[in-house]
Amino acid sequence: MPVPWFLLSLALGRNPVVLSLERVVGPQDTARCSPGLSCHLWDGDVLCLPGSLVSAPGPVLVPTRLQTELVLRCHEETDCDLCVRVAVHLAVHGYWEDPEDEEKFRRAADPELEEPRNASLQAHIVLSFQAYPTAHCVLLEVQVPAALVQPGQSVGSVVFDCFEAALGAEVQIWSYTQPRYQKELNLTQQLPDCRGLEVQDNIQSCWALPWLNVSADGEDVRLVLDVSEEQHFGLSLYWNQDQGPIKPWWHSNLVWPLEPDSVRTSICPFREDPRAHRNLWRAARLQLLPSRGWRLDAPCSLPAEATLCWQALDGGPCLPLVPPLPRENVTVNKVLEFPLRKGHPNVCVQVSTWEKLQMQECLWADSLGPLKDDMLLVETRGPQDNGSLCALEPSGCTPLLSRASTRAARLGEQLLQDVQSGQCLQLWDSDLGALWACPMDKYIHQRWALVWLACLLLAAVLFLLLLLKMNPVKGWLRLLKENIRAGAASRSRAALLLYSADDASFERLVGVLASALCQLPLRVAVDLWSRRDLSAQGALAWFHAQRRQTLQEGGVVVLLFSPGAVALCREWLQDATSAPRAHGPHDAFAASLSCVLPDFLQGRAPGRYVGAYFDKLLPADAVPALFRSVPVFSLPSQLPDFLGTLQGPAAPRSRWLAERAEQVSRALQPALDSCFRPPGALGTGRGMGP
Repeated sequence: MPVPWFLLSLALGRNPVVLSLERVVGPQDTARCSPGLSCHLWDGDVLCLPGSLVSAPGPVLVPTRLQTELVLRCHEETDCDLCVRVAVHLAVHGYWEDPEDEEKFRRAADPELEEPRNASLQAHIVLSFQAYPTAHCVLLEVQVPAALVQPGQSVGSVVFDCFEAALGAEVQIWSYTQPRYQKELNLTQQLPDCRGLEVQDNIQSCWALPWLNVSADGEDVRLVLDVSEEQHFGLSLYWNQDQGPIKPWWHSNLVWPLEPDSVRTSICPFREDPRAHRNLWRAARLQLLPSRGWRLDAPCSLPAEATLCWQALDGGPCLPLVPPLPRENVTVNKVLEFPLRKGHPNVCVQVSTWEKLQMQECLWADSLGPLKDDMLLVETRGPQDNGSLCALEPSGCTPLLSRASTRAARLGEQLLQDVQSGQCLQLWDSDLGALWACPMDKYIHQRWALVWLACLLLAAVLFLLLLLKMNPVKGWLRLLKENIRAGAASRSRAALLLYSADDASFERLVGVLASALCQLPLRVAVDLWSRRDLSAQGALAWFHAQRRQTLQEGGVVVLLFSPGAVALCREWLQDATSAPRAHGPHDAFAASLSCVLPDFLQGRAPGRYVGAYFDKLLPADAVPALFRSVPVFSLPSQLPDFLGTLQGPAAPRSRWLAERAEQVSRALQPALDSCFRPPGALGTGRGMGP
């Protein structure tokens, strides 16, 4: 009989797992305990009355954990009943109030006494078993030797065989002591039916049950019943739901015998089938109700969570309003209320299961119109009335008064004024904070006005270029542009010149180079022109201040290599752990190595440093390899490239650089000739004569 897939998949679930059970022979209940303990089962039932809590007079035995196991109690080979075995784990609870009592207890159990007494700790443990419509209680007497009594320690367990129960029943088990020293333990367990156990040949009540098999073929489900001709049964397909009574939607007298308290079997083979869950969510609907109410309509219960979120107009992800609004479990077909003061079309409801979004509805869109381009502000209030405002954006909650590059940060002050002037709509308010929806339309109009103004300005510039298309005007404009670019580029760059004061002639050469670079113009800093500051601050402090200012302004640090500078670098590189030898009070290069070398060793030098050396005073291969991670130029032969690197990416054309390089070269030549020294003098010391 084919049945539509959707209807049956909502009602049926997965087949239970088949278990194999241990057999217990004999009708008598028994009790046994772990080694070292002694136990006794009292005959007959006892009253299931826990009584009131009382204080323990000293160490007492109490149950700490319950364990159950299903077994078969068999009267004959094929005549068995389902039985629940219960294990109670015990521990010592409480301490001796009087140390003398503890000492007497220990001495009574001392084996070295001439006549030792069998001191022990005794407890009466009650097991209460309830399976509708019956209840059954037993009393277990347990004794623990004094040697095992340690407060707070487990002493073992006692096992009771066993409580008989019906197939498919729900059982509840309690355990406590008499008198009761603590809250009773409890355990609830759903017992399997005939399909879940290997009991078909052992429990006679399972013999008469038909067996039901379910198979799926596309969107149809086929039920197959294995029933003999002599049997009369009833089959019922129904919604199995947690809330409310069962809702049968089809019934036929095919499966259950028409007799009171007949044995029944029930299966839900599609409880975790993904196709059934997809069908269920397709049938679910979110509905907005008057007075800020809403409801999730579904054919049956759903394990789901709901949260509110904010849907922006740009179509990005719906941003959860957590905090301050937490997630909550959803009860289907029940009216719930929004924790909001007013509705807004951008506020939506998300329903999810196990971190997977199932449905999302912006319930106010129908009544309040389409989504608005509003900014949601989250106000967080502290314990001392100090609060903060941030804007909910895809990147997170952006503080209004921050330097972030988001729209909310750019308009932070204006949005704060809108909240204070009452132009924003308050959606939620509590002691923890508030939610505000601020319109952004007026700021969008201002932005479009700026765009139109920029377009008009661009059109005017294009028109001016058409008027200036004549050749003389174009030549004058080209020269003016080159001068402006050259002046602006050079003025925007700062250069810190570091060198080793080898001798007076080399210092004079460095001064000539610095003066020539200032004529470009470049803003040059060199210790020759800052002797007073060097004496007041010290070489290391002066270098740190100049380096920080130069790099912050986008400038460059120039390392001018000489024989003395190379020797200092090698000294630091060969023995970085030893203290460097003393130098002059104005030797900024020696002081700067402690900061320059880490930049090169850690890869931070490119873009910040430039190297140079005079080709008549130092061979090209004398510069240490570590410093070749940045451009190193030979002067004056590579002056055009050197000047272009100093001026940065906005350097003028090569013709202008060539002219400036020629001027600098002519200024350097006399000072360079006075410092000339044969190449073989390298490495003999820091001193360098003319």
